[in-house]
Amino acid sequence: MPLNSTRGAGSAKGFGLTSGGKPPIEVDYLVVAGGAGGGQAAGGHVDAGGGGAGGYRTSFPGGTKISLLTNTPVPITVGSGGPGGPSPNGAPGAAGGSSIFSSITSAGGGGGGGYRTPRGAGGSGGGCGLDAPLGGGIGNTPPTSPPQGNNGGDVLGSAPIVNAPGGGGGGASSVGSDGGTGGPGVGGSGSVNLIDSNSVTYAAGGPGSNGPLGNANTGNGGSGGQSAAAGGSGIVVIRAPGASSPRFSVSPGTNTKTTSPAPDGAATILKFTVDGTLTVT
Repeated sequence: MPLNSTRGAGSAKGFGLTSGGKPPIEVDYLVVAGGAGGGQAAGGHVDAGGGGAGGYRTSFPGGTKISLLTNTPVPITVGSGGPGGPSPNGAPGAAGGSSIFSSITSAGGGGGGGYRTPRGAGGSGGGCGLDAPLGGGIGNTPPTSPPQGNNGGDVLGSAPIVNAPGGGGGGASSVGSDGGTGGPGVGGSGSVNLIDSNSVTYAAGGPGSNGPLGNANTGNGGSGGQSAAAGGSGIVVIRAPGASSPRFSVSPGTNTKTTSPAPDGAATILKFTVDGTLTVT
């Protein structure tokens, strides 16, 4: 018999039912923000810091899940990667964009420092450039528990250090190492996550030397140097119980709904590589 009275509706809510008669559903999440761009070196120098990785936050495995209500669309934001510092004047890299799912926000990475220009704070901090305010950018900014990232690397020694590479950007699992006359700083390590049953490393810091772009949808920081590289865009992955669950839909079509691959095959994987909406019916 339908619950038409106010008292009846209240009773349904007391049993954890939504207005549609279905209980909330608990899901795991991985929310990775956009990585920052690396700093630009000045002139013939290589003195610039790597970009910090985007913030890395996850419930998988073993963390506190997010509870989703029926017929309540959830907007998803996927952070963009920050561009590298523009040539030719030693500009810092730009910060990455934040990624958001429900109550979880991962902060974009802090930009790598250029020549005499500052490094940024963020999910993970940017590496220091030469002859700039010393010290790597501060990671886990704003603070979360557990931490969403780490600090960037410094430049060892005091100015002037001729043609010394910058520090590495911080990563999800470790700080960026220091640069200096011994060589460029190495970006902090990312974290491996198997939320979609594939082993993927996310949120690695950019090195303090010429190197690759941060790969798309990884949250990796870009490298610093003469070819200051952009950071990689972020990603949001949601793992729901049950294979190919018809209760979930994603938009736009660029985002995907799949079943976790064998031998797992027991979960619905909702993957957002661009901004979109998740709906539970």
